[in-house]
Amino acid sequence: MMKITVETQVHAPIEQVWNTYNNPQDIEKWNTASADWHTVNAEVDLKPGGKFSSRMEAKDGSMGFDFAGVYTNIIPNKLIEYTFGDREAKVEFTEQEGGVKVYLEFDPDTQYPIEHQKNGWQAILDNFTRYVEAKK
Repeated sequence: MMKITVETQVHAPIEQVWNTYNNPQDIEKWNTASADWHTVNAEVDLKPGGKFSSRMEAKDGSMGFDFAGVYTNIIPNKLIEYTFGDREAKVEFTEQEGGVKVYLEFDPDTQYPIEHQKNGWQAILDNFTRYVEAKK
């Protein structure tokens, strides 16, 4: 199965990028693909075998879903690997000149078009970048 990849460049120190990506209170602020959605709850147990979940809902209350899974590998400030359902994902954090490259690779959902999934995950990552950079 083909993987979908998205990435961003965050102009902030690696520790800030890592902590913001994994802090439930921050996740509730940046984890959205569009202004009409929000994350109402996030939980993180950042260790191999630890579980994570976030509840995303339309602001008008019309729909919502849970995004949840289990961490399979954690290398602080470098790598997060996890499963969600029967799918896998990995997030790599690479220090570069002027900031951190965040690279995310995941198995696509078979229900939705690849481009739709890529655009949605990229929008969330772009939102993450804006949120981190505004926190400086």
